[in-house]
Amino acid sequence: MYKIGIGYDSHKIDKNEKLFLGGVNINCSFGLKGHSDADVLIHAVIDALLGACSLPDIGKLFPDTDEEFKDISSLNLLERVKKKITKDFNIINIDSVIIAEVPKIAPYSEKMKQNIADVLEIETNNINIKAKSNEGMGFIGRKEGIASIVNALVREKKC
Repeated sequence: MYKIGIGYDSHKIDKNEKLFLGGVNINCSFGLKGHSDADVLIHAVIDALLGACSLPDIGKLFPDTDEEFKDISSLNLLERVKKKITKDFNIINIDSVIIAEVPKIAPYSEKMKQNIADVLEIETNNINIKAKSNEGMGFIGRKEGIASIVNALVREKKC
């Protein structure tokens, strides 16, 4: 049986933080505010995978009230989720969109794909990362935050 999940995440821009997207530390004049490294792409991937597998969301598994997850790499969280779901599911495909006015995502997208593929142990051609702006509209358009939307396809393993 195939199952699809959707994930969404957004974080506020903070000039005192580093910017991590897809596990890449992007040299930028700002970062994102969050309990972990605030990687909106990885957080949305995690929620999409958890949703596809009918598991609790990222906030329930890794609460922002738990100091264990303070400043943790989101790739570490993704590794924990992979271990949890690959007992019963194969990860087939990840399709994602990062919504941001800045920075440009294209120079980093291949490294982001490789980071995700390495953790999930799938081929990079099964991961897609697209970038969109919000054309100056809303909190993203005003450069107050960045968001990501992800779909994940998994296949249930048969015993």
